[in-house]
Amino acid sequence: MKWASSLELTEDLPEEIPEEILAQLPDCSEDTTLRSALRLCHSLAGTLSFKLGGNPDLLLLFVSPEYREKLEPISRYLKERLAPTSFIGCTGAGLIGGGVEAENQSAIALTGAILPGVEMRAFHIGSDAIPDLDDPPDSWEKLMQVQGQEEPVFILLGDPFSFKIEPFVQGLDYAFPRSVKLGGLASGGHKAGEIRMLAQDRVFRSGLVALTLKGNIQVDPVLVQGCRAFGKISRVTRCDRNLLYELDGKPAVSVLKEAVERLSEKDQKLVKDQLFIGVAMDEFKDQLKTGDFLVRSIIGIEPLSGALLVGEVLRPERTVQFHLRDAGSSEKDLNQLFSRYVEDKERKGEPRGALLFSCLGRGQGLYGKPNYDSDTLRSYLGEIPIGGFFCNGEIGTVGKSTYLHNYTSSFGIFREK
Repeated sequence: MKWASSLELTEDLPEEIPEEILAQLPDCSEDTTLRSALRLCHSLAGTLSFKLGGNPDLLLLFVSPEYREKLEPISRYLKERLAPTSFIGCTGAGLIGGGVEAENQSAIALTGAILPGVEMRAFHIGSDAIPDLDDPPDSWEKLMQVQGQEEPVFILLGDPFSFKIEPFVQGLDYAFPRSVKLGGLASGGHKAGEIRMLAQDRVFRSGLVALTLKGNIQVDPVLVQGCRAFGKISRVTRCDRNLLYELDGKPAVSVLKEAVERLSEKDQKLVKDQLFIGVAMDEFKDQLKTGDFLVRSIIGIEPLSGALLVGEVLRPERTVQFHLRDAGSSEKDLNQLFSRYVEDKERKGEPRGALLFSCLGRGQGLYGKPNYDSDTLRSYLGEIPIGGFFCNGEIGTVGKSTYLHNYTSSFGIFREK
């Protein structure tokens, strides 16, 4: 197994235009956007082939929004040049590759892998093709064209405007409980029809593109929610779906107020914009720590009842704790999770590459410095290739279930079985 990743910024375009690029240009060869896209792809493809020592079996392409209308000729050129077995990608408002996190910059990023002993398939799914949640598992197996017993890996890139990702990943969890589901919602568009996704040689404006991998491949998911708990751990004693009325028999608003009053002045300022609630995934765990909570937003207070309106459907007796998010919390969370990962003595096989699906609200805007998530991963795992993009929502695992998240970084670390 071999991985490689590379990213090129438009501002760093090579001056020369190779003859094979000129041959790809249509009569409208003065299309400067297409010219720049193909020149970037020519450079990226050469770099990727050199790093891999050959053509990739798997190719992932992420492009900044100005190249959305050129995705078809871009993908056609790369498919002819690199001949990947499976090929997926999408637009992204920020791209990740070659150790660089290029946020709000014009760029193209490629990640490729040579995967001996791995079967893979890339395809598109429309919203109307999703089975009902009460359908049997074989409905989902038929849709994904793999069997649950094969324990496939799923990489999912969805359109945030047309595809309901949450019931989709719930269905995959039901039919494929032992499979890793990883990915994110494409970004770089503000309304329906502006997003672009790619599966093999076709470009789509809606739905979802999926990649299944099975065989000699293992993916270790690491989800960084970037929050720290405050206040006491409590039990939900009264709720109605996402309305939280009582904690430990007391009004939830009162419990929150008491917890906030104990915070420092600096942390109290964070409460206005960075307040969340964590729902424990394992009710029976003695000591809850980072990664044990599903973190969801506190949207506000319901005016008539005074209940907290939260971004998760609750039920009585769930264990919860309030959380805050800031750069320091995220840095600590990231380092704790990767420390735990490298110390896991039961994990076999060296990491060969990684994918990162990070929220648009993270990156330099959160940390105040570039490439923080990528640099941290490589500080623990070495100079492994890492590719991905900044998403409109991230797909990742908490406990044994898959969710759509916000403000997170969802890593997938690839190795041989």
